[in-house]
Amino acid sequence: MNGTAATDATDATGTDRADGAQAAAPAPDPRRGRPRSPAADTAIIEAVLRMIEDGVSIGELSMERIAREAGVGKATVYRRWPGKSALMLDVMRSLDTDIPPPAGVSVRDDLVGIIEFLRIRGLAKRNSALLRTVVTHVKAQPALWREYHETVVQARREVLLSVLRRGRECGEVRTDRDIDLLADLFVGPVLSRAVLHEWADLPEGLAEEIVDTVLEGVRPRG
Repeated sequence: MNGTAATDATDATGTDRADGAQAAAPAPDPRRGRPRSPAADTAIIEAVLRMIEDGVSIGELSMERIAREAGVGKATVYRRWPGKSALMLDVMRSLDTDIPPPAGVSVRDDLVGIIEFLRIRGLAKRNSALLRTVVTHVKAQPALWREYHETVVQARREVLLSVLRRGRECGEVRTDRDIDLLADLFVGPVLSRAVLHEWADLPEGLAEEIVDTVLEGVRPRG
């Protein structure tokens, strides 16, 4: 068989076509089988959260133990996640909510709203437990950490950057400094207290204090 004939005998997916009847046979429907149950997804993720809150370490968490805690079969867990790290990524995502859209009236008030969102998030015990036990695990997997950053962190950060860009346009934020560095100045104090110094207080009024302090330093001079 020459090269042309070999090509003609193979379809676009690399499957040999023996005859016209076989070529006309319908391909298997990839949608067949039991549909994925959102209730099972929730049960599995909630099981992980319960165990983390109870002090179970990442090393002690196995897919079998998670399945038992969730009340599902081990195969149910593996159909959804190929391994523990991928599951932990979705556990992290489950605790993330979108920042409310900025009102767009006052740059200062919009910044306060963003930082207040992070403060309230940091107060949640589950978030703190998750950050202590899972972030390090996921961060050690470069591909997973990059995916989390691109799908969750970057989207949240873009909201902050859009407010800072608006601040530049209306003359409330200086334009001679890197905008990503400016964003870090606003979110850094909250993340430091919530992650690095979890015993530190996150009192009401902290968001206003952070924003007013940083804005004082980044307003245009003169």
